[in-house]
Amino acid sequence: MKLNNIQAKAGERRNRKRLGCGIGTGHGKTGGRGHKGQKSRSGGGVMRGFEGGQMPLIQRLPKRGFTPLSRNTFQLVNVGQLASFEAGATVDAAVLYAAGLVRNAVDPIKLLASGDCAVKVSVSVAKASPSAIKKIEAAGGSVATSA
Repeated sequence: MKLNNIQAKAGERRNRKRLGCGIGTGHGKTGGRGHKGQKSRSGGGVMRGFEGGQMPLIQRLPKRGFTPLSRNTFQLVNVGQLASFEAGATVDAAVLYAAGLVRNAVDPIKLLASGDCAVKVSVSVAKASPSAIKKIEAAGGSVATSA
């Protein structure tokens, strides 16, 4: 079987409607557009969201909140999740991404103190909570933050 020999089954595909191309297309005098009105004219039709002059839904709903452009969104990792690493391991964004603990290796990561880790690891993240740093250092590890 070759790609240039593959054909659709008989009746599986329809030809597109050739609207507005005359009587010979099989769609009659008006070409499938009906009689008169805005949608029968060339260039006719209404914009997306138009509700016939009624106030559109998107304008009737209340506007809430504000998203600042300068907001930093952190990926969160808990101290308890680091227990799966070997003793003496160096844990950074690439290692956490490979282990499936963060969505990507680009966005900044914050270390939080939930859980316990008895393994001595060296962690390099963008931010860490003070209690998370205490837990890692109590286990003999170290935390390096870039922010």
